[in-house]
Amino acid sequence: MTRAVTSVNKEWIIEGLTWDEKECGSEKLSVKRENLWIPDIFILEFMDEDQSPVTPYVYIDSKGHVMDEKPLRVVSSCKLGILRFPFDVQNCSLSFGSFIHYDSAIRMVLGMSAERILSQSREVLQTEGEWELLNITAAESLLSLDGGGYHDIVFNILLKRRPVLYVVNLMIPSCFLNTVDLFSFLLPPQSVDRSAFKMTLILGYTVFLLIMNDLLPVTGNTTPAINVFFSISLGMMVGSLLETIFITHIQNSSNPHVPRWVRILVLQYLAPIVCLTNRQQINRVTVDLNPHRKHRLMSMHMIMSVPAPFGIHHLEIKPRPITVDHQPEKSAHDPVIEELRKLSQDLRSISRLCLVDILKFKV
Repeated sequence: MTRAVTSVNKEWIIEGLTWDEKECGSEKLSVKRENLWIPDIFILEFMDEDQSPVTPYVYIDSKGHVMDEKPLRVVSSCKLGILRFPFDVQNCSLSFGSFIHYDSAIRMVLGMSAERILSQSREVLQTEGEWELLNITAAESLLSLDGGGYHDIVFNILLKRRPVLYVVNLMIPSCFLNTVDLFSFLLPPQSVDRSAFKMTLILGYTVFLLIMNDLLPVTGNTTPAINVFFSISLGMMVGSLLETIFITHIQNSSNPHVPRWVRILVLQYLAPIVCLTNRQQINRVTVDLNPHRKHRLMSMHMIMSVPAPFGIHHLEIKPRPITVDHQPEKSAHDPVIEELRKLSQDLRSISRLCLVDILKFKV
């Protein structure tokens, strides 16, 4: 629904209503409306009572040319597309026509071009600062019926909303609150209760939406994208609060180890979203100091039977491979390799001696 105050200028000719200017001494007369035939021209989109000021007189010249100038306050219906609010452009129409007379009795024509109407409208246009007049186009239309047709003139008015008010009062404060909520994860959980801080942000954002609700449009067939933005922002704040509660629960949990599903969710799925990649794994290989006995040592099971008062105990020993950092290949006579082999032999001798002492002690 739109409101506008304009002036409607109508001109028509009444045949037979003429006089001689020299004989009568007058070129133009003012006559009461009740004394002349007035065409029933209305705006089809009119949605309210006509509260325009009444002009009791019309002017007529010596050739029967009648001029009627009347101010008009229009409250009309307009289909609004508010999806891109506050960056929307609206196209409203005003149709001037007759309700009673067919096109054979009244045929309407434009008194001036649409470009001239646009220039004059921009000069006299007065708005509350929200709308900007972009263009006005005019076209004739004919509604055909069985008994005849109605001739109308349709003006298409293109209006653009000025978004500065809504950007400053709605979008910028909302972005500020979202930014504060995002950087609140940098607060140390040991010294600051982040849950209480985020809850305060949610309450403040809710109060902000309630205060600014009057600035949002309530008419239209679609939901504005800015309303979806506010809903997503509030949902992100609630999600961050739940995430903070979950993290606090994990930190205060008695289990020091992070659950496996949490590691998979964070490291494999959430880390790429925030551009974090896993560190390069250190290449480590298993090196056997005696390569000729590698297969036998890896598959050998040392089983020993030890007599005991109540039976035989089986002692099973599985040797484990020794892992060292991967290094470039060296020659067989490398002193480092030789030293490691000697060390390995010493360790095996010590392990055998310890094993013998253990068996003696048990016997």
